[in-house]
Amino acid sequence: MKVISKQRNSKMCYICGMDNEQGLKAQFYNMEDGSVMTKFFYSEYHQSFPQRVHGGLIAAMLDELAFRAAWVKNYGLLGATMSMEIKYRKPVPYNIDIIGKGIVTKNMSKFFTSDVELFDRENNLLANATVKYIKLPIEKVANADFHEEMCYLIEDDVKEL
Repeated sequence: MKVISKQRNSKMCYICGMDNEQGLKAQFYNMEDGSVMTKFFYSEYHQSFPQRVHGGLIAAMLDELAFRAAWVKNYGLLGATMSMEIKYRKPVPYNIDIIGKGIVTKNMSKFFTSDVELFDRENNLLANATVKYIKLPIEKVANADFHEEMCYLIEDDVKEL
């Protein structure tokens, strides 16, 4: 699928923070169908049991994807996760490319809901979730400058995912 544009990365977020030594440093792309996608990998440091990624770290990526799905059309929107229903379909291995996709399925004035999925390179569904958020102003989320925290726009040549 065709990439339309790229989203910014933060300094310290575990999922997208470029200054977080332990983080995934995931890159997120706005896609032609209105979804957001990422290609990333977990390492052996992210395991729960040998050859399996910890379920909480899978949930963290699903949560990030679901929120970033709202940024495809409303960059800078902030909020907090209200609920997340996750289905772990297959063990998620580490040290392989994982593809994530998220799309907003319901958008109301104070809330939005996204559906998200993680796939392996053979397109097997590994995990998926439906995540509901409440929209909040920055001062209710954190005492931080959004633009200062989301300061990285890493140029690359990714045109399709």
